Amino acid sequence: MKNNQFEDILVYFSESLLGKENEEDILWDLAKNCISKLGFVDCVIYLIDHENKLLVQKAAYGPKNPKDKTLYNPVQIVVGDGISGHVAQTGVPEIVNDTSKDLRYIEDDDLRLSEICVPIAHENTIYGVIDCEHPKKEFFTNQHLRMLSAVASICAIKIKNVRDNKALLEKQENLLKIKEEMVGLRLKVLNSQLNPHFVFNALNAIQNFITSEKKKLALEYLSIFSKLIRFYLKSLESDTTSLKEEVKMLNSYLKLQKLRYDNQFEYTITIMDNSKKIDAIIPASVIQTLFENIIEYSMFNQHKNKKLDISFEVLKTSVLLKVNYQHNEIASTIKYEPEYRERIMQWENQIRLLNSVKNYTIEKEVILKNKRTKHYGEITLRLPNLT
Repeated sequence: MKNNQFEDILVYFSESLLGKENEEDILWDLAKNCISKLGFVDCVIYLIDHENKLLVQKAAYGPKNPKDKTLYNPVQIVVGDGISGHVAQTGVPEIVNDTSKDLRYIEDDDLRLSEICVPIAHENTIYGVIDCEHPKKEFFTNQHLRMLSAVASICAIKIKNVRDNKALLEKQENLLKIKEEMVGLRLKVLNSQLNPHFVFNALNAIQNFITSEKKKLALEYLSIFSKLIRFYLKSLESDTTSLKEEVKMLNSYLKLQKLRYDNQFEYTITIMDNSKKIDAIIPASVIQTLFENIIEYSMFNQHKNKKLDISFEVLKTSVLLKVNYQHNEIASTIKYEPEYRERIMQWENQIRLLNSVKNYTIEKEVILKNKRTKHYGEITLRLPNLT
């Protein structure tokens, strides 16, 4: 084969594969052109299933597939087995002039005495092999090997481009999905924080303070409530917040709830000594959701003498929140059941979504201890330090 013929065939293969945008079309077109342009009578193309270490037949032209893009009895070969499996393992192309003398030869539908096999490889990655057979001995030449190797290289580059484009599209779709999920998550949290019942009760409490001539309490409550509203709306702009701001928000929230529920619980917030000079960035609104659940659960079950001891510790890669609580259980069967309670976002669901969408690996642990009518518990939440 002359050099100009060699180049013409390579140009033809390149142009033929140019418009193909999926692997199936690439492989079937390649198999067909190996028959029509190189004068072969049989061509099978395998791709490597790296996970299962198998060569999987993807396209074939010749006796195994005389009509259409349907494989009849498609073959799977363990990488390393047979001539094609050996080439897939080593990446070294081969010509076998007499398959009857090669113990590696695997007879498929009929014995063929010549075989040529080249790897579909690019940049040290083997994607599969092109395997061609012929009934005559010593049919394939070094020119065939040279041509088929060049064609396989073109095919490998095309497969790489298709897979890279597919991976890029999937990445973009995943990013879009993540953004949509995060927007949905923030809206759920905001809906929980600003549910109509909570807002109505807050405004009603302010009104009651005013009508009861408790102007100082009314102004204090209104100031805290307005700060919380601003904080909630600001949190929509970002997935994260500073620990300093979150602690400030938490103190305001608990103070507001304490006023709202007429001092039915006490709380303390402590920043560990080694953490006071260390700033940290954490996922937004997780702490808020946790304490919203704690307070509403306590009111729902009419717990008495509720006390929360809250501590924060900033570590190198995480922020540790511990909540030690205790309360007395009321004997009455009358339960406080706010109508909006089902709309409060469960913090376990929020953690699950954040771990799934943002890979935060937020960890939680709940320990319960009961002694007669006295109930104790500890909630530990480990948040990532995103600083």
